[in-house]
Amino acid sequence: MGTRLEARGTVVRPSRRPLRGLLRMTPVVDHEQDGEKGDDAMTKTRREILAGAAAAAALGKAGPAFAQEETVAIGWTGPLSGGAALYGKNTLTGIEMAAREINEAGGLKIDGKTCKLNVVALDDKYSPSEAAVNAKRLRAQYKAPVIFCPHSGGNFAMQAFNEQDGFLIGAYTSVPQMTERGNKLTLRIPPSFAGYVDPFIRMTMGGFGKKLGMAGADHDYAKAWAALMKPAWIKAGGTVVAENPMSYNKDSDFYSGVSRVTSADPNVMFVGGASEPTALVIKQARELGFQGGFMVMDQAKLDEIAHVLGGYEQLEGAIGTLPVVFDPRPGPKDFVVRFRKAYNRDPGSEASYNYSAMNAVADAMKLGGSTTDAAKIMAGLSESFKALPPPRNPSGITNVDANGGSNVLLTVAYVKGGKVVAIDAASGKAVD
Repeated sequence: MGTRLEARGTVVRPSRRPLRGLLRMTPVVDHEQDGEKGDDAMTKTRREILAGAAAAAALGKAGPAFAQEETVAIGWTGPLSGGAALYGKNTLTGIEMAAREINEAGGLKIDGKTCKLNVVALDDKYSPSEAAVNAKRLRAQYKAPVIFCPHSGGNFAMQAFNEQDGFLIGAYTSVPQMTERGNKLTLRIPPSFAGYVDPFIRMTMGGFGKKLGMAGADHDYAKAWAALMKPAWIKAGGTVVAENPMSYNKDSDFYSGVSRVTSADPNVMFVGGASEPTALVIKQARELGFQGGFMVMDQAKLDEIAHVLGGYEQLEGAIGTLPVVFDPRPGPKDFVVRFRKAYNRDPGSEASYNYSAMNAVADAMKLGGSTTDAAKIMAGLSESFKALPPPRNPSGITNVDANGGSNVLLTVAYVKGGKVVAIDAASGKAVD
């Protein structure tokens, strides 16, 4: 678990070290050395004490707003070390940014009180068991009413006790099952990846042909994608000519695995895992002569793949999730400008979605009149998302369904002529 203390704006990274220096005693003054002796010195000291007490009382009467200010812990458990650390930090940054902006705007005003947000982040190294331990600590020690987590394993682990312990899960995962288990205190932040399947098939099958080669990763998330993609491709009139899942997280040479797929002469390849190995798989396919299109599962990001490949040329005909920097809509464009100013880099979709979610959680607290009641916060989320202005909701979440899953006006990215084109998933038309 995370054990370092780091103050960054509204963020607290907990430490086991005791808090010190919270109280400071008034220094003792040797009046004799100051040239004040006897009864005169004692009388003056009494006058100073009485004057100080009166001032303190007056300050207490004059400052009820200060006395009423409270803090609310926003919990986060995810990878801050190891191979997934960058991914974890990207999700955390979106939450931090929203919390900082809310605090700078004066905090939350609820029942006459001002509440400031403190983001408490613990490292779980992408381990479901450590995520569960962290969640217990965040709830018991920090009273966090909501705990965000950017991996399905950790979220599933927390679902075993979050309703009993009384906290809301902010699940950054697109696994459909996350909100199909009856847990009434789970928000699935991104849309279900099931929504990508039909537009991916429609674009690639129509553009390249009906033969599909499946070369995705072999971890559970990739398997869940493949389990939806294969029957949907066949239902649409296509055939699956090759299936060869690979260990994207362990391998660095994909020649043999990719060649097994390309030797079947597919028109389209389904690929995806982490962005860097996905880039290597695509590069290998091109070097083996594959000239068709790619369906890229949402774990891999086209802009990150292009960075590895040195551009979008090898990604021609690829379809994937839309990088926020290529989203032409006003909300995302505004978010990108502010994010670049704050962090001197481009934001990814992880930051965008978690930024939207933190804003919605804060507004749901105001709507429900409570920063502690997870059920009231959950009940207000759908209305809060609907009411968020585009700059505070760059991910475009429109509402939350009855099971806790977010809904969006889905856009995807298609690489054409070496450029990323934003496509409306429902109509297949370019987004202006």
